[in-house]
Order: sequence, then C-alpha cells, then structure tokens
Amino acid sequence: MDSLQGFETSNASPSSTALTPNFPASLSMTAVTNTTGSGNGNPLSVTVSSSSSTSPTTLSRYENQKRRDWNTFGQYLCNHRPPLSLSRCSGAHVLEFLRYLDQFGKTKVHTPLCPFFGHPNPPAPCPCPLRQAWGSLDALIGRLRAAFEEHGGKPEANPFGARAVRLYLREVRDSQAKARGISYEKKKRKRPPQAPPSLPPPNTNQNQ
Repeated sequence: MDSLQGFETSNASPSSTALTPNFPASLSMTAVTNTTGSGNGNPLSVTVSSSSSTSPTTLSRYENQKRRDWNTFGQYLCNHRPPLSLSRCSGAHVLEFLRYLDQFGKTKVHTPLCPFFGHPNPPAPCPCPLRQAWGSLDALIGRLRAAFEEHGGKPEANPFGARAVRLYLREVRDSQAKARGISYEKKKRKRPPQAPPSLPPPNTNQNQ
C-alpha cells in the first residue's frame, strides 16, 4: 500500500498554522512542531487534542492509521492557498487532495501508448508515472470519512462521502485495472450447500 509519509514530511510550512474546523467545543486541531531530528521547528502534522484529560489507551493499527490520515489532511488544509477550514471543505477539495497525493505514489500505472499497457508483470522498466494505488485511496477515504463523523461532522455534510469522490474512486479503479492488467473485483464467497428440507414422517395412525 502506498504511503503518505512523503507528503507529511515534505509539505510542512515554515510557520505554525491553526485550523478552525466546525468541531465541538471540547475538540480542537492545532499544529504540532518538530522537536526531534533537525530541530528546525517546522510543523510536521496536525493533531486532534481534547480539553478533557483521558487515560492513555492502546489504539489498534486501524485507529493509529486513521489518526495519521486525519492529521495529514489537516496539514493539507493548513498549507492550502488560501487556507481552508474544515467547515468549508467540499468534495472538490477532497478530489484536489487525492490528486495531489499522486506525486507520492509508488504504483506504476502504464499509459495507453506504453507497450506494457495491460501487462500485470512487465518484463522491463518503463517511463510511465507512479500513482497512488486505487486500494490505498479507497482505504484512505474510508478512514477519513469515519474520522470526520467521529470528530463532530454530520454525515450529510461529510465531504469524503460526496458523490464526486465515489465516482472518482471508481474511475481510478477501472483505469488502473486496465493499465495494470489486474482485476479489482471482489470474489464472491461461495455459500455452503444447503441440505434439502426434511420431509415430515408418514402418519401411521391413518385409518386404513
């Protein structure tokens, strides 16, 4: 799965910027500065903090990834020109974010003019561009959609669930399937054969 780490480390702005999303009063999103490594103080990500103290809990791998994705998108809003608040974010901005992430992709997507177009295992390298894999984008949107509602967003106003985003993901899936010569169709689980219904025992008390 393609990683978003390149975006998180290379797209940091030199000054700390705070978001003003439409969250409940108990939640806020603030910029976090780098306190390790080069020590240049650049904000690396945006984190969600709660005003109430909570005991530390061990998060699952999915929850950790969802938090990182949410921070990444928050930083993208900070670095947007002009800066965007979450309350003004639309499906069009989500599409802009997904297209921007392509520059950090690691999946080779062959163009129609490439001799390896539709070849699942190319025998030689080619100059075709690297893109974010459809599976990575689909999982990313799923996590961001859930995080948006977990942080106070209304389902009907969720930009990650917009129709334009769903259509874009479908287009990416179909185009990458053709270019890479693979199928993204989910395999249907075979249902176990059902036993025929048992017939009731014959009634031996009938009058002859």
